[in-house]
Amino acid sequence: MTTTDPGPPFVMVMGVSGSGKSTVGRLLAQRLTLPFLEADEVHSAVNRAKMAAGHPLDEEDRRPWLLSIAGLIRAATQNGQGGVMACSALKHHYRDLFREAGAGTWFLYLALDRETATRRVAGRAGHFMPAQLVDSQYAALEPLQPDEPGLTVDGAAGLETIVDAAVRAVRQIR
Repeated sequence: MTTTDPGPPFVMVMGVSGSGKSTVGRLLAQRLTLPFLEADEVHSAVNRAKMAAGHPLDEEDRRPWLLSIAGLIRAATQNGQGGVMACSALKHHYRDLFREAGAGTWFLYLALDRETATRRVAGRAGHFMPAQLVDSQYAALEPLQPDEPGLTVDGAAGLETIVDAAVRAVRQIR
């Protein structure tokens, strides 16, 4: 790798619960031949239990989780590995933290309407996030802004359409 080579990208697939982050992230990681990371796996047992009981996380709950994610991004970018991570990344200042952790962190925002997100979350089994918390995700959501590197796509579009658009966009910035 030369000093002008930015190295492999670090792509954060973001959006509310039920937007398809994990599914899209896994497919995107395969297409880009990058490791896939799941931010939900970084949540503490206490946070998982709180959400499973129907209580949204507050900023104090999220802080250690966000710092752990930033550490994963930092490690992946410093070792030249890159990666794709599925993470809600709902707020602009969370994404600022992630960009500080890894220069070149790029976001794929899966925009989705509330009704579809709620239906998807209600229909999945074995996940700690109940459908009753989808509204709290929309209350916290700050969509990707023009000053943030990334792409907004329709989270209800077909998987191949979403992944193809993301691959094209990532390849353009590399």
